Amino acid sequence: MATGLGLVDAGLRLAWINPALAEWLGLGPRSAVGLPLAALLPEPSVGVQAAQLLRERRVVRWRDLALAAADGRELRVDVALQGMDEGTLLLEVHALADARAAASPLSATLRGFAHEVKNPLAGLRGAAQLLQRRANEAELRRLAGLVIDEADRLAALANRLLRHEGAPRLAGLNIHAVLERLDALLAAEPAPPRLRHDYDPSIPDIQGDADRLLQLLLNLARNAIEAGARTLAFRTRVEHGVRLGERALRSALRVEVIDDGPGVPAALRETLFEPLVSGRADGTGLGLALAREIAREHGGELRHLPRAGETVFALYLPLERLP
Repeated sequence: MATGLGLVDAGLRLAWINPALAEWLGLGPRSAVGLPLAALLPEPSVGVQAAQLLRERRVVRWRDLALAAADGRELRVDVALQGMDEGTLLLEVHALADARAAASPLSATLRGFAHEVKNPLAGLRGAAQLLQRRANEAELRRLAGLVIDEADRLAALANRLLRHEGAPRLAGLNIHAVLERLDALLAAEPAPPRLRHDYDPSIPDIQGDADRLLQLLLNLARNAIEAGARTLAFRTRVEHGVRLGERALRSALRVEVIDDGPGVPAALRETLFEPLVSGRADGTGLGLALAREIAREHGGELRHLPRAGETVFALYLPLERLP
């Protein structure tokens, strides 16, 4: 269930918590046992009222309190404490909407998806590990390793969404290394597309989150393949005098994903990046919305560039030389 629940003993320490509360706290349900209530909810009135409720079977509620997680994060929550039999308290915690999530309607949808995808990813990783151990051919072991790496990457993304860690983890990266990783994933497709490259080798390293940028580019490539594209081209350039949102930059990195598919239907061009908008009957409409959100997290933009005879999506990222 989505509600965080716990039992508090007569010493005002946790005796049990459910998985939802454990997830918010960043603790295992067993490791939370014995933790003082005051460590989770430092608001003084909670401790005072809790001591009284041990003798009374009634409910006290608080609005918008700080819940302290194990890794130092602070979540805003509504809390209810109810006196129970045998000197125990029932703790009920409801997480309030995170400010970043409220600013992005997509984030709540993504967190729900992230929660559902974690268990299948674990099973996928376990099966790939067994295949890797039993495979006699080096190529099969390499492909199994690729599945394991992707399962780990997606599990890490899911965990970060579930823990409201919205900001990307920026580090120096070579955009061409990200594109080479994308090549490896696309080459493992059942019917891989033809891949072409037009790179500017003089492009310096940028600040970015490699996992998220890979997810963005993979979403663009998969959209193209599912739309019927047989050839994908990746082009990198430096563009000067670019405006990204409210900022005018002297230079920016432009990464183009170009395909020979049928193109974007005219009826969808105005709402192309909105959540739940898709040109396919079986599409979710989350791929491009997520891609644009990742681009904006990096201070960049994702644009559809209409060109005759080809479909082009261009990712613009601030270009900064690293020290």
